[in-house]
Parts: sequence; structure tokens; C-alpha cells
Amino acid sequence: MAEIIQKDGTWVFDGDTLRLTPGRDKNVSLLRRELGELLVPLGALAGISFEQGKKQGRLRLRLRDGADPLLQATGGRLTEPHDPYQLTVESDRYGVAEYFVDEVRNALLLDQVPSGPVDAYLLPGPSVPLSVSAGDGVASFDGERVRLEWKWQAEDAKSAAGPRTLPLADIVAVEWQPTVGLDNGHLRFTVRAAPSKVPPKYDPNAVELWGFKRDPLMALVAAAVQARLPHPSAPAAVEEARPAEQAPAAAPAAEDDHDALLRRLRELGELHRSGVLTDEEFALAKQAVLKRM
Repeated sequence: MAEIIQKDGTWVFDGDTLRLTPGRDKNVSLLRRELGELLVPLGALAGISFEQGKKQGRLRLRLRDGADPLLQATGGRLTEPHDPYQLTVESDRYGVAEYFVDEVRNALLLDQVPSGPVDAYLLPGPSVPLSVSAGDGVASFDGERVRLEWKWQAEDAKSAAGPRTLPLADIVAVEWQPTVGLDNGHLRFTVRAAPSKVPPKYDPNAVELWGFKRDPLMALVAAAVQARLPHPSAPAAVEEARPAEQAPAAAPAAEDDHDALLRRLRELGELHRSGVLTDEEFALAKQAVLKRM
């Protein structure tokens, strides 16, 4: 097991799962505190890195595209303080951080985890029910419907229409956009058969955000809804309609496990000779394969 404890948070890796717990330091963002502890399966990872600085370093996890509904809904626009997959590391813990990276990388190598995109969410997203007040409205989600209520600052076009209730079945997409410069952010829901092109300020299916402290919390609502929508990369359900004569041929039988392990040993040897694996990494990987044989 590998573990690193910092004021910014605690990361623990047991060989199969990374447990990411936000710290209690005052500099930890409200979004990370509300999101709470995350359990990230090894199969959701595309990589890990550690960047050293003069006073502080940073651990970064890179998830496979489509693995996390939070990253899907926010489009990778979460800024550094709010990104739960980054951890600030003090300079006296650089050695621990490097060891942590090595342990995760070795596990990814041994388990041959692909780094490509996935077609199903591997993380569950925030728990429901939840409700967030920010910008010109309040967004609530109970797992089946979204409710939007307007504050007194909302435009008359929204206030006059009153609260909105959007059944999950009517929602086809959700997007969270942070405030950038002079451009306000938003939480917007795209509703089936009623796409809207109007600015979020006037859109009854969007909450406009003004760059205040609670704005990032709207990303939790976006992620909770995203987790319950069809995955954007899920294969279309067309196989049932395929004519029998066009049915794909049966997959060949799986190769003998012993032959696969021998092939893996050869691959490890090539990686070692080419310098991708250090002597220590090669020895650990080789020992793990031999144990399986």
C-alpha cells in the first residue's frame, strides 16, 4: 500500500483503488470538501505524474476519457483549486510522492490498463439529493428530476415563468461553464425537442453564474445529472436489429494463459532493454508474472 498525507489531502493506493480524501486546510476548495472522498478504480486511470517546484510540488491523476461524470459535465474546465485529481505536495515529501507515482505506474503496467476512452462511467458521481444556490438561481436534483428556482436577481423572463421542473427523461445534455474574465459562467440543461440558443441570463433551463465562491458547487449538480444520462460514448443499440446473415463471427477462443504470460515476459524484457523500465521496475514486474505462472 502507498500513502501520502498532506494538508491539501490524503491519497491512498491499495493496488486496486485510489482513495482521495480532501484535507481540512482552509485553502482546500469548497467544491472538494463538498465532493468528499473519492474512490477511483485503477481501471479508470490513464496515468499519474508528479511535478516538483521549489517550495511545493503537485501530484496529478489523468483519468481515461469518459470515466468520470464530473469531468464529462465540466469539460475539463475545473480550475486547479477545485480539481479533485490534483494534490499539493510539500517539498519535504517529494520522495513519498515519487514512490506513490511508481506504485501506481507499476500497477497500471502489470494490469495492462489501457489509457484510451471508456464507454461507461467508472465513477458514480455525487450522491443525491443535492441542492446548490449560486448565481441567479437554486438548482436541486433528487435523482429523477431537476428543479430550478430563481432568486430576485434573475431576469424578469425567468422570474415571470416561475420555478422549472425538468424530468431526467427530458434532459439530453448538461453543461457547467465557469466564469472566465468578463464572461459569466452557467449551468445549462439541454431539454429534448427544445434546444435553446439564448444566453444563460435569459434561458429558463440555465442558471447564470457570476464568479462567486459557490459557483463551482453547481458542477456537483451537473455531475450528478450527467452520471444518470446515457454515456455519450456508449455503443448504439443496433446489434439486435442486425440480420442473422450479418451477425459477427464468433470470437476466437482465448489463448492459453501460459502462452500469454510468456508473451508478457518477452514484452517486459523488450521494455527493459529499451530503457522504458528500470532494473527495479523490471524485477518487480517479472516477479509478478512468474507468480501467476
